[in-house]
Amino acid sequence: MHPTVTHPTLVHAFLHWADTTPNKTYLTQPCNGEVSTLTWAQCADQVRRMATYLDSLGLPKGSSIGLLGRNSAHWILADLAIWLSGHVTVPLYPTLNGETAEYILDHASVRLLIIGKMDGKADGWNDIAPILPADLPLIGLPMCPRNDIMKWDDIVARVEPQMDLALPEPESLATIVYTSGSTGQPKGVMHNFAAMISVAAGLQENFNASNEDRMLSYLPLAHVAERAAVETLSLYFGFSIFFSEGLETFQKDLQRAQPTIFFSVPRLWTKFYLGVNEKLPLEKQKRLFRIPILSGIVKRKILKQLGLDKCRMAVTASAPLPPNIIQWYRNLGLELLDVYGMTENFGYSHSSRPGQVRVGYVGECNPRVECRIADNGEVLVKSPGQMLGYYNNPEKTAEDMTEDGFLKTGDRGEIDEQGRLQITGRVKDLFKTSKGKYVAPVPIEQKLSQHTKVEVICVTGPSQPQPFALLMLSLDAIKELEEGSLDNKQLTQDFELLLKEVNATLEDHERMDYVVVVKDQWTIENGYLTPTMKIKRNVIEDRYLPHADAWITKRQRVVWE
Repeated sequence: MHPTVTHPTLVHAFLHWADTTPNKTYLTQPCNGEVSTLTWAQCADQVRRMATYLDSLGLPKGSSIGLLGRNSAHWILADLAIWLSGHVTVPLYPTLNGETAEYILDHASVRLLIIGKMDGKADGWNDIAPILPADLPLIGLPMCPRNDIMKWDDIVARVEPQMDLALPEPESLATIVYTSGSTGQPKGVMHNFAAMISVAAGLQENFNASNEDRMLSYLPLAHVAERAAVETLSLYFGFSIFFSEGLETFQKDLQRAQPTIFFSVPRLWTKFYLGVNEKLPLEKQKRLFRIPILSGIVKRKILKQLGLDKCRMAVTASAPLPPNIIQWYRNLGLELLDVYGMTENFGYSHSSRPGQVRVGYVGECNPRVECRIADNGEVLVKSPGQMLGYYNNPEKTAEDMTEDGFLKTGDRGEIDEQGRLQITGRVKDLFKTSKGKYVAPVPIEQKLSQHTKVEVICVTGPSQPQPFALLMLSLDAIKELEEGSLDNKQLTQDFELLLKEVNATLEDHERMDYVVVVKDQWTIENGYLTPTMKIKRNVIEDRYLPHADAWITKRQRVVWE
């Protein structure tokens, strides 16, 4: 069933599905090995009860209510309850450090905090818990680590739902989303309900979604990418969402969900690729794929083992994927569609169309989006998902917008003859070597990323004679080195050859002196990656640039830290 009306807000859409498909399962949540489900009617009942309770607290309308926790069914229900009670959701990344969490709670004037799934192992709870103000009211969702606060289940069990709560207006402020902060303090991006639902309405044609679709939610809902692709689309189209319990159960959770639409980031697409190749080497795949009947059987089996055999639309975003990996998925029958957007336009900017993918490009403008390239190469976008501005920061809002209403994305790009956009780096990522030459690191990183043993790359070298690259090995490669199935000497030779091949494609001033294999893993938790797994270039450079002079004196093409 396709929606036949355009709902004014996501709350209207949610209640529409609760009325028209009350017994259909909306949310499926695993917890400690047990799986629970919630129908649209059950969700609406809980949301109305919690909204009634929040309304009874007497907070001024439009108050900021914080929402902290890893993805769960009740994260989405809490979001809806905040909206239905007339307030504004301020999501906090579960991996935040205490200092940043404290800044957001204060900057957004958060009056109440709802705490969900946190454990201090896969998130920043141990760092966040001590900074929570003693006078800040708290509510705990299921899987909340605090047992001494009001609990969602207790509240909805005793509160009778008001059926006449006022539904939000499209122009009302819905959420303040704090940027992941690859540099400096995060900025609070304000979005109204009209902007959020415009994403779903605009993607209706691209996704061709229906209420029979299924998605797995595991990327942080606190970020607009997951909130737009999973929460927003599910509420608009009325389809089911499944959740992952954690990394250890991810494959089982994926098999349970059997998603028809799967949204991921390059790091996971690469992990899938490497995992399959470990069990079935590429050379053997090529031989099997040349046998007509057997080829189809093997490809279907690979997709089935990944949990993606029912997937009709696979979406990738946040960074480029190496062309060989894109082609590998295409050979399996899964065309990865690149999408592009920012927190400031609720992720609604560009997307690839089936059958029109150009590798290395993020697609063409979404419906009602305008795009142009500024004189300095910066991508400028005007989108129906555009923010109202930065919360309590009109100066920064004015700085990031053109006079005619285009958002300055900070990305450099080029547009081809069919209107498809290629991101060629960040405007501020350009660095100058000691020879006075500017280097754009992203295109070089893309060339280096084709090596299957490398998971993350950072090309750097400001004030150095020539650039150099930092390579982070994949966990699988580290394990192979430890077990002895991968030879350190052979890997060094591989990287020397990779360096030679990539340098041959670069201008003289771009050619790298050497590459460094770093010993540490760069993660969200230790601050090297943003919640969407982009590198924090300034953090990485602060850590490694002081060693550059010593690495040069080694006169080695491959340096092992």
